[in-house]
Amino acid sequence: MFRKPFRTVLLLLLLATSANAQVQDTIYKKSPLFTGKDAVLLGLFTLGTVAVAPIDMQIAARLQDPRAQGNKFLHTAATGFRLLGDPGSIVTGTVIYVVGRIGQNARIQSLGLHSVESIVLADLLGGGIKMVAGRQRPYVDVKNPSNFQLWRGFSGDQFRSFPSGHTITAFAFASTVTRETQFFWPHAGFLVGTVFYGGASLVGVSRIYNNMHWASDVVAGAAIGTIVGLHVVKYTHSNPGNAIDNKLIKNKNAQIQINPVLFSIQFR
Repeated sequence: MFRKPFRTVLLLLLLATSANAQVQDTIYKKSPLFTGKDAVLLGLFTLGTVAVAPIDMQIAARLQDPRAQGNKFLHTAATGFRLLGDPGSIVTGTVIYVVGRIGQNARIQSLGLHSVESIVLADLLGGGIKMVAGRQRPYVDVKNPSNFQLWRGFSGDQFRSFPSGHTITAFAFASTVTRETQFFWPHAGFLVGTVFYGGASLVGVSRIYNNMHWASDVVAGAAIGTIVGLHVVKYTHSNPGNAIDNKLIKNKNAQIQINPVLFSIQFR
């Protein structure tokens, strides 16, 4: 019964893993902000959104089935993952930064600060698209996933379905934390990525279960959050003298230097 919704989760995980593998970057070394690999990544997410769109109504119908909606475990899990995505992600990022600041640990500060930056930027971008796209939410009419109208998002929240804001936030946080972690603890990258991208995917599924978004909204949200998060990390590490880091990261010069030979092998 739930085979196709689970395929959606797997698709999100696949796209997220691909995103994590596609972007290669160097610490404190100038690199182009946009490359051919970024175009490939954007293309993969676009294809994912297009591929899911034709079955939006079918996935929504499956998850709105009375048996699924009456399942207490699924209901509780959906609520938990929704809160985990927002406000959980930005609260966690802020706490990480504060802990790093108190302990004067530049790495922890960077992790928290950059995740919050990613979330804010991604949410602003996603919010703008919501207003312009004007897609009707599934709870208004679960049988009409193609109801878009330019600028209609300004008229009310029921027309702000595309893309999923909670999914944007969750994937912005997941991509930033995973990428930052890879710089200093590369052997933990796979585990961290699996946990955070997996959690972000379940945030997206919870929004479909709650009848607030279509599956294609979720894939688009994953795209925006992941791409913005990865590029925030790329920019900040390529431009260590940027004004925000200089102002908000304390004790930055005390960071342990990376062995250039080991680094070049790891991120070649």
